[in-house]
Parts: sequence; C-alpha cells; structure tokens
Amino acid sequence: MIYRNYGRSGLKTAAIGFGGMRFENPHDIDASAETVLHAFDKGITYFDTAPGYCDDKSEFIMGRAVAEMKKSGRPFTLSTKSSKSDGSVLREELERSLERLGVDCIDFYNCWYVLTMEDWEGRKRGGAVDAILKAKEEGLIKHAVFSTHLGGADIRRVIEEGYFEGVTLGYSVMNSAYRQEGIEAAAENGMGAVIMNPLGGGLITGSGDALDFLKVRPEQTLLESAIHFLLNDERISTFLVGFRNKDDVDSAVAAVESFRPYTAEETAKLTKSITEDFNSLCTSCRYCDVCPEEIHVWAFQEVWNHLKLTGSTDGLANRLKYHWSADLTELERCTSCGACEAACTQKLPILDRFAQLEKELKS
Repeated sequence: MIYRNYGRSGLKTAAIGFGGMRFENPHDIDASAETVLHAFDKGITYFDTAPGYCDDKSEFIMGRAVAEMKKSGRPFTLSTKSSKSDGSVLREELERSLERLGVDCIDFYNCWYVLTMEDWEGRKRGGAVDAILKAKEEGLIKHAVFSTHLGGADIRRVIEEGYFEGVTLGYSVMNSAYRQEGIEAAAENGMGAVIMNPLGGGLITGSGDALDFLKVRPEQTLLESAIHFLLNDERISTFLVGFRNKDDVDSAVAAVESFRPYTAEETAKLTKSITEDFNSLCTSCRYCDVCPEEIHVWAFQEVWNHLKLTGSTDGLANRLKYHWSADLTELERCTSCGACEAACTQKLPILDRFAQLEKELKS
C-alpha cells in the first residue's frame, strides 16, 4: 500500500480510502462490516461515511467495523459529515454520528456538499461553520474540513478564508481541468486533498473501450489508468472508492500496487490525450462559462458525456442537480446566441447537445 501525508497535519493515510456509500447489501450490517475490515486488512486506513448513505446504514456499518479495528491497535481515521446550515442541527447530527460510530472523536468532519458560493455563505450565516469549529475546540472532532462540488476557483476562495484544514472534492482524469485550481490551492495552503468520484461516477470504467486513450501504458486497465492518474499527483492525500464488496476492494488495491510513477514522456502523453483525444467529449475546462443567461453550460456538457458513453439517461437529472446545482429548465432561457460555442476551445456543438439533452431527459 502507498501512504501519503495529509497536508501538513502530520497524519499519514493510505493513498486509497474507503467510500462508504455503495455497500452491496447495507441492511446486512455484519456482512458489510466484513468488507470494511477486509479493506483495513489490505492496508486501507481512511474510512469515509455520512448520514443517509446506503439507506442511512453506512454509519452503523462503520461503527460495527470500528469496534473490531480498535482491537488491532493499528491506526485508522474516520470521516463523516453534515450538510446542515443551521449550527444547532449540525451539532445534533455530529452527536448522532459519534454515537453510531462508537467513538469519542471524529478525525475529519466535513462541512458537507458545498455546492455554490451562495450555499457557502449560508453555511456561515446559519452557524454551521461556527458549530464545527466549536466542536473541534471541545475535542469532538480533530480536523475541520469541507466537501464540495464547486469549481476550482471557488474552492480556492473557500480555502483561503482559512476555516478548514482539508478539502474533499470531486476530481478525476475526466474533469481535472475544472477543479485543478482547487488541488493547487490545497497544496499551497498545506491542506489535505481527498478525492471523491475518482472513477468519474463509474463513467471511466463503464465506458467500454471509448476511453482507452486514457491508458498511458498498453498493459493498463481503465481502472488502473484512472487510479494511476491520481497516484501520480503527490498533492492528493487519498482518493475514495465506493466499495460494494471484498472483490471491489481487491481490484482497487491491486490497481494501487501496480502503480509506477509516470515518466515525463508519459505525463506529456496523458496531457495530450486529455486535451486533444477527447474528440467529442467535453473536458470540463469551463471556458464556456460566458452565458449571458447564466446557464450552467459546462454542467450540461459533462452530463452529455455520460449520455454519450453510457447510452442511458439513468441518473442524469440527479447528476445535474446534485453535482452541478443545475436544472433542465435552465435551457428554456437559452437564446441560441452562440457565445458558449464561440468560447469553447474544443469547438463542440453545444446548442445541438442542449437540444439532445432536453429531448432525452423529457422523454
């Protein structure tokens, strides 16, 4: 297993973390806890959960596993979260999480799911941020962190306000351009960077051979190419994989163990693939963010990627809403002015894709 520093905290964590949101049968607490323990035995040390995950069973599963992991005497860290803006409600969730997890202190507590800068201002105004910092002073949490789907520039703004010690952000080889500045800001400020959705929400490994150009080496699988891309960036502390079962754990751990640092030539090859070989796929560079009607153009293009690669509309509306704070009704404001297409460095037919998404999602 590869271990990384968590910013300047002095903590080390396994480069791959356990994302507790995809258990195969979460209602079987004992069997699911066995998957967690299997990961622990494989060297994984960062375990992430949240209220509501897996029919609200995830924290209970983690708690069952924690009771056994404590007996080993080996180090591990726990992460959980609250998306509440009201500080008193967040405090209630924190206390419930402590009880479910069976611990007196949570290592990383996330101000969870900061989706827009307006949302961020609401977390401060509602007392959520103050409640997290107070809990840290009381010793109920060790590290105050935040989880976000903001773009890179906005992630930097939150980081530089100075409240937090780490960030959890959606990041993969598919959207690296969009959030690269967030990674840079975390490193510059000595913060840990935890990656969620490292497989592009399953898009990378579920795309058949459409994304084979992301393989730097001929022997790589797509899973390895996605994981090796992250491992090659030492600014990243750990990345979370949502494990369903022990086989998922074994596959991801094997991908970590097969990693060898990329050469300068291989890095250049991958950069070229991302910038040139995506062909019709949007790289989420966000240069199209010039819409006079304030439509989330890049969000619709990223969702079009999913439609193109999977051929399915399943989950696309939720992806718009929960990843991008966007809604299909935004497209009703489109005047077809063409500003987005003129700004697109890939010269994609954005307006045609708007029409296709409207047709597919409405049907």
